[in-house]
Amino acid sequence: MSHPHPELGAPPKLPKGGLRVTPLGGLGEIGRNMTVFEYAGRLLIVDCGVLFPEEEQPGIDLILPDFTSIRDRLDDIDGIVLTHGHEDHIGGVPYLLREKPDIPLIGSKLTLALIEAKLQEHRIRPYTLEVKEGHTERIGSFDCEFVAVNHSIPDALAVAIRTPAGMVVHTGDFKMDQLPLDRRLTDLPAFARLGEEGIDLLLSDSTNAEVPGFVPPERDISNVLRTVFANAQKRIIVASFASHVHRIQQILDAAHEYGRRVAFVGRSMVRNMGIARELGYLKVPAGLVVDVKTLDDLPDDEVVLVCTGSQGEPMAALSRMANRDHQIRIVPGDTVILASSLIPGNENAVYRVINGLTRWGADVVHKGNAKVHVSGHASAGELLYFYNICKPKNLMPVHGEWRHLRANAELGALTGVPKDRIVIAEDGVVVDLVKGVAKITGKVQAGYVYVDGLSVGDVTETHLKDRRILGDEGIISVFVVVDSSTGKIVAGPHLQARGSGIDDATFSAVIPKIDEALAKAAQDGIAEPHQLQQLIRRSVGKWVSDNYRRRPMILPVVVEV
Repeated sequence: MSHPHPELGAPPKLPKGGLRVTPLGGLGEIGRNMTVFEYAGRLLIVDCGVLFPEEEQPGIDLILPDFTSIRDRLDDIDGIVLTHGHEDHIGGVPYLLREKPDIPLIGSKLTLALIEAKLQEHRIRPYTLEVKEGHTERIGSFDCEFVAVNHSIPDALAVAIRTPAGMVVHTGDFKMDQLPLDRRLTDLPAFARLGEEGIDLLLSDSTNAEVPGFVPPERDISNVLRTVFANAQKRIIVASFASHVHRIQQILDAAHEYGRRVAFVGRSMVRNMGIARELGYLKVPAGLVVDVKTLDDLPDDEVVLVCTGSQGEPMAALSRMANRDHQIRIVPGDTVILASSLIPGNENAVYRVINGLTRWGADVVHKGNAKVHVSGHASAGELLYFYNICKPKNLMPVHGEWRHLRANAELGALTGVPKDRIVIAEDGVVVDLVKGVAKITGKVQAGYVYVDGLSVGDVTETHLKDRRILGDEGIISVFVVVDSSTGKIVAGPHLQARGSGIDDATFSAVIPKIDEALAKAAQDGIAEPHQLQQLIRRSVGKWVSDNYRRRPMILPVVVEV
């Protein structure tokens, strides 16, 4: 199995007749999925998603793929193929279209409806091409055939990309539920046909590659939900992804059966379910869904609230309910259902929300204590079955952390893919398919791009390190006025602490040390403010470390007069 090497340099020029594959996100992480395909100087992008921040990225709203490697080639892009409508596959599109709004978007009806609604908020009107399973479209230099796959959102597609360099199949996210709620199966006959034609490179979803067996069918959840609804005494509050149409359909069906009304809470939930309902993907009995404002007029045992926040996101509705920072107050006897799996890295945030809800008296039903969610990604048994059907000549695991990618690679090897034809790459690693062989040839920039409020890319790892220090250790500011000609102290030092746990009164012990350091600097002819700031930082830092074993951020300010 080939794998990236830390000393990889920039890739060479793509050989004539070769196809280049560059993942800019989604490898080594869950989210931010984006892959760039290049043939004969033209580019095709599959997906452009976001990654949601973790605790060590305070203040960050979203994390985008790095567009640096394609920024000067935006005119070469023939289109962006969107495999499905989840945020980790479409959330980055508005930020790429800000740079070139006329890049065509290609996807299924629901996927395009979801991204168009999102782009409307960014005041972008995209060029779109709606496709269905079984369709073949010529997109610039690329012949694309679309194949139905089953996932946790309707209308998901895989794409087979044909060029003279060979055929590449990108699965997107998929599983092989044999009893899907919408009766839309993963099209195994189509994949078998592509396999017989010859798949030169298969990019395959790795998220559940470590999980043995097969994913249980979505239908299994319905009976569990009915039991929860039958036993609930007061309100039922369901947290789900705002795009999980299948799960919301099951909630609506259970609510209708038990005589409850449903209200959607949160802008993204209201918007997405409105789109799904309008397009016929969500079947809603008349009178079942009501405005949240009318719930006060209904008895608690006739109410269902559907909101976002199943991953513990701090600003989502459920987290705010747990923190008593939402108009909907949790009361003893309420039932809360977390109808989703835990995205790796979100465990602490989710359990914090569960504890908060439990504290206020709610009965919390989640994947850990009831079967209220099944994954949208193929497990190991399904992947083995899939590889035996597709018979890929080269395999590149995608969509997963390192352990998922490696587990997926092992599955491919078990089904007969030669180990030297299995490519384990990471974000930014360039893979060239030349004469039927896929090999790593270089690396391009593919770091995290942080969205913080209205700023995109302005926050760096250095800023995040400062934020973590501020959050963990606090800050001590030191203000000194010095004579510009002699460097002697005119006023100060004045010290003030915030969040460090150090009482300002104790600073009397460190002031003589600052005076001594600045006096010595004046004797040595050091009067440059930056150098004086460094001296102050070292003096205060050593004192704090010696006396408190802490490392707060120290912010010295030197003013010359």
